[in-house]
Amino acid sequence: MPGYELMGEEERDAVMDIFKRGGVFSRYGMDGRREGIYRVAAFEEAFAKRMGVRHAMAVSSGTAALKAALIALGVGPGDEVVTQCHTFVATVGAIVDAGAVPVIVDIDRTLNMDPEDLAAAVTDRTKAIIPVHTMGVAARMDEILAVAREHGIPVLEDAAQACGGSYRGRMLGTLGDAGAVSFDFDKEITTGEGGMVFSKSGEVTARVRAYTNHGREMQEENTPKPSDPQRCLGFNYRMSEVQGALGLAQLPKLDEVLRRQQENKQQIVEEIAGLPGIELREVPDSAGDTGSTVTFFLESPKQAAAFARRWRERGLELRNLPDQLQWDFAGEWGSVLSRYTPRGPGRWSRSAEVLTRGIAIPVNAIMAPERLARIIESVRFCLAHS
Repeated sequence: MPGYELMGEEERDAVMDIFKRGGVFSRYGMDGRREGIYRVAAFEEAFAKRMGVRHAMAVSSGTAALKAALIALGVGPGDEVVTQCHTFVATVGAIVDAGAVPVIVDIDRTLNMDPEDLAAAVTDRTKAIIPVHTMGVAARMDEILAVAREHGIPVLEDAAQACGGSYRGRMLGTLGDAGAVSFDFDKEITTGEGGMVFSKSGEVTARVRAYTNHGREMQEENTPKPSDPQRCLGFNYRMSEVQGALGLAQLPKLDEVLRRQQENKQQIVEEIAGLPGIELREVPDSAGDTGSTVTFFLESPKQAAAFARRWRERGLELRNLPDQLQWDFAGEWGSVLSRYTPRGPGRWSRSAEVLTRGIAIPVNAIMAPERLARIIESVRFCLAHS
């Protein structure tokens, strides 16, 4: 999965070029020293083009992208934001940090938002919906968007784990009102840290730009001035020119990363799909799957735990399931959700039953035939001994 697998001379040369041209690391200002080169702005333009939208705004992390997008969509203190119980904790952290109330719904066999549970959770206080495309697989966006449109609620797609994925021919993050991705070290492309908000709406992007630059209403694209008025309360969530340079070098590699991941995943799936006791994760659009994870369910949580133990004993890694649910399942987020009372008795028990039976195997872009064969053989072995 990680973009760093294909990191090489292009990234090194892109960063070294910053030093050769005066060492300007800030995305804004210092016009006289930077020879007219604005790397973050160029990365935003190239990323927007790749996603098929007009506007994109680079920020310091995927979490910052989610929070800034919520603010830009008008979410504020006391508003409700609906998201799903299976996602990295940062999704809910962004909601809470924006002052909003997280309303967390169950997942279905896609391991993403259950549209029926979403429909039941919407109230007149709901101000945004955040479906998450976990582990490279799209949520059921047709059904989710139908619920959102019925109630006139904006949709922010969390595509942090699915950069470059698609749903029925449309890029993930572009189906709703805004999208957010992460460029963390373990994402399809990486800038070390970093994220992007992208949207068809120039106004949403302008609000993100102000909020992530201390609330400054930008009069010119790349040069803040003392006379620029304050548009809103804001913070410093800016991306640096070093990250922008890395992004520009990584972005052309995205298609190759996706192609390799998809091919490697397909090889694994073809070999294990017929094994007894395995139920593969449901994928709403296999053509748009980024291929970053092979996910399946075993018959019981006990069997999944035994499988995971055998897997680790063989020196292999899992991705989130079942051994890192403390970061990826709302039922484990006591410190984050201590101020909020989940709706309904036994909340997320249905999701917990599915997640604790799940096994998620990470798929890399670079996987030698020997490694693929070892993974397939290890699935058979761990099944037989769990």
